[in-house]
Amino acid sequence: MTYTITFEELPKTLEQMQAMPQAKLQKPEEVAALTVAALCVYPSDKAESIKMLNFLRGPRPLSPMEEQFIRDRFMDGKDYIPRSYFKGAVPENEYQPSRPLTVEIADSHAQIAEEGYKRFDIKSGGADSPRQVTLRNKPSTGEWFLWEQTLLVQIRVPVSADPWA
Repeated sequence: MTYTITFEELPKTLEQMQAMPQAKLQKPEEVAALTVAALCVYPSDKAESIKMLNFLRGPRPLSPMEEQFIRDRFMDGKDYIPRSYFKGAVPENEYQPSRPLTVEIADSHAQIAEEGYKRFDIKSGGADSPRQVTLRNKPSTGEWFLWEQTLLVQIRVPVSADPWA
């Protein structure tokens, strides 16, 4: 199944994210889309992005090693990677997404057999294969939380940075 999640604007703070209807954390596909939104904040406000990601992770905040991994992925001006998950964002337009901001999320063919987990594929405009987001359900509240993500792996560079373009 494919889900389409639309944002008129991306949140800039944790408080703005928590005020969004998707922040009820009841639908796993919405939590996956909020993960993309939280990563988009990182280049402009690292601390706020980490707060958002920790909110999405629930009772299991990012470890120092995971924070370092995220920091490393954004080195060398790679702020375009999370934007690439929005519809219309491709190397030819410097990964500037169409408006409203839309993320298409599909049930992954590589589902986790263990109950309470769900994996989604999210297509990047700069990659040939989708990237994954895995979520875990907290049965006592029905909330879904970010378990792991592979959204920050390398993609094609924007055309302006490609010496072969």
